[in-house]
Amino acid sequence: MTFPHRHLLGIEQLRPEEITTILDLAEEYVALNRGDKKHSDVLSGLTQINMFFENSTRTQASFELAGKRLGADVMNMAMQASSVKKGETLIDTALTLNAMHPDLLVVRHPHSGAVDLLAQKVNCAVLNAGDGRHEHPTQALLDGLTIRRAKGRLHRLSIAICGDIAHSRVARSNIMLLGKMENRIRLIGPPTLMPSGIEEFGVEVFDNMDEGLKDVDVVMMLRLQKERMDGGFIPSEREYYHRYGLDAEKLSHAKPDAIVMHPGPMNRGVEIDSDIADDINRSVIQEQVEMGVAVRMAAMDLLARNLKGTA
Repeated sequence: MTFPHRHLLGIEQLRPEEITTILDLAEEYVALNRGDKKHSDVLSGLTQINMFFENSTRTQASFELAGKRLGADVMNMAMQASSVKKGETLIDTALTLNAMHPDLLVVRHPHSGAVDLLAQKVNCAVLNAGDGRHEHPTQALLDGLTIRRAKGRLHRLSIAICGDIAHSRVARSNIMLLGKMENRIRLIGPPTLMPSGIEEFGVEVFDNMDEGLKDVDVVMMLRLQKERMDGGFIPSEREYYHRYGLDAEKLSHAKPDAIVMHPGPMNRGVEIDSDIADDINRSVIQEQVEMGVAVRMAAMDLLARNLKGTA
């Protein structure tokens, strides 16, 4: 398996065959993680630093577990309480990191482009764990793996992404990944939560759930990102749920075997009804969490091979 990139900064830079390479290797790690011996030594002797400038329980835990299962020395840096608070610049942080000689750096940052800037200044492989409204590549990859396992393929499916598109780096990365894999993408949400110029991405846009969900194979709900909203984007959570929250009636317009996804954390009763979220026949939300560890193991494995010159 070859992966010609030094970093994993976004889906935008990846070719379809490179996406497939990551997913194929992740399948092997799904099997490893389900076995009795959940450890490999492919990152043995390497140091992984997780730098999260934004809080994240799921993604940080997933990257930490992935690194430890591959044998890396893993260190978490609590950036909210770090020197950054005292005025240290991103460049200063990069210089400090270089002095520590890490091999893999996992970064989440509230500003779009910050992870890319850091990647230009450090002497190690960088994985983007989410930057502002820009990208969240490993989330899109784990979503792709979840879809492929549930549907048997990751091409020529009809996929609806619903809710807060405007503030979602998950939506942006998924639109790019699913588009590269030749899927039909529908975006559903209120006009206030739809970014301008979105039609240029080759997607269909709906503001009505019943119309948008008609005969789709996959329903991907998004979290309402209230912390990124600085105005009246929705009249109320109750009204939002009435029009855009996924319940059994709205889901009935999708194909009978359509799967339901959500990147988490969920606002139950706002974006999705609990009965749908917990429906073992339709919901693959827990599988997404499982696939996240496997995908991150695969991504770090491939980048480490480049560090060792074995790719």
